[in-house]
Amino acid sequence: MQLVRGQHNLRARHRGCAATIGNFDGVHLGHQAVFNELREKAQQLELPSTVVLFEPQPMEFFQPGKAPSRLTRLREKLIHIRSCGIHRVVLLEFNQQLAALTAEEFVQQVLLDGLGIRHLYVGDDFRFGRERMGDFDLLQKIGAAQGFGVQNMDTICHDECRISSTRIREALSDGDFTTAARCLGRPYQICGRVGHGNQRGRTIGFPTLNVNLHRRVSPVRGVFAVQVEGLEEKELPGVANVGTRPTVDGEGRPLLEVHLFDFDRKVYGARIGVTFIERIREEKKFSSFDELQQQILLDAARARKILNI
Repeated sequence: MQLVRGQHNLRARHRGCAATIGNFDGVHLGHQAVFNELREKAQQLELPSTVVLFEPQPMEFFQPGKAPSRLTRLREKLIHIRSCGIHRVVLLEFNQQLAALTAEEFVQQVLLDGLGIRHLYVGDDFRFGRERMGDFDLLQKIGAAQGFGVQNMDTICHDECRISSTRIREALSDGDFTTAARCLGRPYQICGRVGHGNQRGRTIGFPTLNVNLHRRVSPVRGVFAVQVEGLEEKELPGVANVGTRPTVDGEGRPLLEVHLFDFDRKVYGARIGVTFIERIREEKKFSSFDELQQQILLDAARARKILNI
């Protein structure tokens, strides 16, 4: 899969494509269905299938304090999109210049001049351009005049409810990993590189793998039974905490800390995938480090029971 970073890197060879535009956070089953349709249309037209993404996501630009948590960081999103067989991703920086474009200017500069669009898939609630004045009807009107097709994405449902990133966030917030997995088409997982921590866990017999979440807000918070891949051929069981560690410092962005059972190798720099199995409890502040240590022992025992080890 080819990644084009920024409109300024679009060249003549990139013109002519079937495309879709969106956040595609989580790359859930609804998104995957769109990508399947896009691939088929691109094959019919003998053109590359193209996904257009914005970074940051528009709401993160306009209202960073109110933007929802990301289900997937950009790296994970690109990996999932590639697994769907998409030929090209165009990653546009969402900045003041892009936000200032009128709907008509966006179509002309990005879709026509930049991509040479031939067919476009968008949601019927898609809004774009300055003050969100552009919509599906406008795209159809311009498409008819400029010679490109515009098609509405079909809604995919689970248990008679529309699959959406919002629904998955709500399920994760409730600790409902079964619903989240059914909507995603896979168990919910957070991936990242193991970094250095303050090593306080090691002093009480619970060394942790520390993973920066690379997002302002985490879709999961609390203590969980988990399985970790990327260190050995098989998944490794453990207990994880996602939060700001209120007993230790309680500041900054949330961090993912994973204690693996019967594992004590140093694996700094390793890339791991942490699959969430069941929530054990919410994160809380304890009156002392000793009290926290006792709770960790209980959490670990509970996780072992959940994971049948």
